[in-house]
Amino acid sequence: MNRADNSAYLAQANARRHQAALAAARHAIEQLQREGKAINYTTVARTAGVSRPWLYRQDQIRDLISQLRPQHAPAPALAAQRASTNSLRQRLDTARAEITRLRAENRSLRDQIARQLGLQRTQHATGQPPDHDDGHLPKPPRQHVPAAKMPPDQPRFPDRSR
Repeated sequence: MNRADNSAYLAQANARRHQAALAAARHAIEQLQREGKAINYTTVARTAGVSRPWLYRQDQIRDLISQLRPQHAPAPALAAQRASTNSLRQRLDTARAEITRLRAENRSLRDQIARQLGLQRTQHATGQPPDHDDGHLPKPPRQHVPAAKMPPDQPRFPDRSR
């Protein structure tokens, strides 16, 4: 049994699919124009449901997108407004107050560190144990306490289900 030559039907189907994709791309461009959206390869491909590389390979569509692209360039972003003099002055005052506060905090922390280092040096030089004048008792050293030995036949945990 010989297989029938289906190449003509495949070529026709391919041509119909190609024409449908071209029509979808043109329709997408028209739709984007009506909606006032940017016309570029990405938006046309997304709207038409075709790939960008396919659009680049289609001379007619590529020319149409190239013509319409500059017309629908996105509007430049509005320039940011300059801050008023009062606003800038307020920000400067706030920053200065924060700097002053941080400097005082740093000074206090440096003093605390200096006192601690002085105490440690004194204790190390004299061989005295650290003073515990902060109101806390010193922690006793940890000692290993062996667990109580239980006979092997006795259960470890009593049965409390009764």
